[in-house]
Parts: sequence; C-alpha cells; structure tokens
Amino acid sequence: MAATLPILPTHVMGSHGFPGWFWTALDKIKTGEYGQTDARETFDDATQLAIRDQERAGIDVICDGEMRRFFFVQTFYGKMEGLEHLDPLRKTGLYAYDSVPRYRPTRRITVPKGLGTVEEFTYLLTQTDRPVKATCPGPVTLSIHIQTRPGDAYDNDRLALCWDLVPAVNAELKALVAAGATWIQVDEPSAAIVPGQAAEYIKMFNACVEGVEAKLGLHVCFGNLLSRPRGKRSYRWMFPALLEARCQQFVFEYANREMAEIEMWKEIGVDREVACGVVDVKSFYMETPEDVAERVALCLEHIPAERLSLVPDCGFFPVPRWVAFEKLKRLAAGAKLARRRLGG
Repeated sequence: MAATLPILPTHVMGSHGFPGWFWTALDKIKTGEYGQTDARETFDDATQLAIRDQERAGIDVICDGEMRRFFFVQTFYGKMEGLEHLDPLRKTGLYAYDSVPRYRPTRRITVPKGLGTVEEFTYLLTQTDRPVKATCPGPVTLSIHIQTRPGDAYDNDRLALCWDLVPAVNAELKALVAAGATWIQVDEPSAAIVPGQAAEYIKMFNACVEGVEAKLGLHVCFGNLLSRPRGKRSYRWMFPALLEARCQQFVFEYANREMAEIEMWKEIGVDREVACGVVDVKSFYMETPEDVAERVALCLEHIPAERLSLVPDCGFFPVPRWVAFEKLKRLAAGAKLARRRLGG
C-alpha cells in the first residue's frame, strides 16, 4: 500500500458527517418503521456516500465513514453480554458527556460474536479501489460508558474491566487482518481523557495488537462529543510511556490546539510515522489550502516528510455532512500545495 501513496498522504480518522436524510432514516429504524432490507439499504447507501465524498475530495486512504456506528462507541454496547442499560444522568438541555446512555456490568463482560468492524471493512472493500484503512476502538475507550461500582462484577476496578475487553479487541483485529486489512487504526481517546494510567494503557494496547500482522496506528485525542473535548488537551504527560506502544504510527490532533506541542517531536525523536491533525473538525471555519499548507510546514520543522501524514483532528461525526466534505476538499488541496512547496 505504501508504494502507491504520495509523500504527505492524507487519510481520515474514521467517521464521516451524517447527511440530513440519514438522521431521519435512523429515527424510522429506531421506531421499527423500517424492515431489515430497508435498514440494510440505508446503512449501505450512507456508507457509499461517505466513501464517494472522500474519493471526490481527493483523500488518499479511504475509510468506510463509520456510518454503521452511532456516537462513536454506543453501537458496540449492543454487541456485549453482561450489561444492564442505565438512564443518562441528565436528560434536559444541551446534549453532552453526562447525557449519554450508561451501562452497569451484571457479570464479567464478554463479546461472543465480535464488535462488527469486520463486516464494515468487508463492505468497504467492495466499494472502492483506493487504499483503505480499518478502525477499531480500544478497550479503554470501549469501557468509558460502563459504570463500575463497589460490589459489582468488577468491584469498582475499571482497569479489570478494560483488561476483560482486551481479548475481544485482539480477536477483532486479527479477524480484520484475515478479512484483508493491512492498515488498522486503534482508537483510544479515553487514554488521554482518563489520566494517570498511561503505562497501563500502553500495556493493554500492546496486548490488543499481539500477533496482529498489519500496519497499526494508535489514535489518541481529547474527546469530541458534539465538537466538545473532555480531557486536558496535552500529550506531554503521556510520554515517554507512549513510545512503548507497538504501533507504526501515532495519530494526534493539532489544528484545534493551534498546533500546540508539535515541537515535542524534535525533543522526543520521531521513530515511526506521525499522522498530524491539520484540519479542525471542532470549528466551522473553513481552512484554506494555504492554511493547511502552513500547518504542514510547521509539522515538517519537527517531523521528517517521509514519516508525516495528514488527517483531520478527529472524526467528522459531530458536524454536518456538507462541512465534512468541504473540509476534506481543503485538506486534500492543502496537501497538494504542501507537496509542491516541498518539491514533490
């Protein structure tokens, strides 16, 4: 795959913006007004739209848009056994991190039939001839809406809960490879949202990727529920523990932080690929190609061009589809401008 890509390749975090009709269809599916065929066509059509938007925008590596997932991880709880659904903490006013559904473990959690990413990826392969990337959440992120309490199945031990999810993630990644995935991004934004355990989180990540024969990316951000962050927006505290991750690529957000901490790479040393967020998905400001190229130039002061790729800061799920498409076009145009300035 790498040989087919230009220098400074572009790719996406995973999720694409939902078009208006898709929200209406999801309401119909939820109330039982769509049959199985109707629902399958709806998700297939939405996925095709996300793929076509990336292709038309000029993105180099394509994802399926994660159109079959809802609010990033909510869909995965339906794949788990041993959970009891709890009401959100708050049901009025603005939707935020205390508005999401929650779950309680009634026993040790299992994922007997997988997380469903293999089916998503298999469909992606039928819809594009471009290089592709698969995405899968990690155990810390999968656990984020499960409440552990004294006396329950995990006796208030969140790390024990996370470790119980590691075999499921490992099996999922191996199944993705068997389905043809050569590049997989593991999403662990919660590693930065829940601080203080960086070394343990990296041990979990390494256990998740044990025996997985693919290019592996580790995506860490600070939360993006309806374009709101949740964690303290700094990567510095996570180093040097992150350097122990058995991945070939780090995937970090920078644009919405005004490129803060990009200079860390010169301090740390770049021993693998770095995918830098150079488009702000938490803003309606439409970056010009020159804006993107300027951010790329700043990245190149600290990261060798052959190890740099360009992404949006995070997924596009929290923004309208038209915003996602427009920003993708500008990301691709900015990358082309940066390549010309680089002489490539």
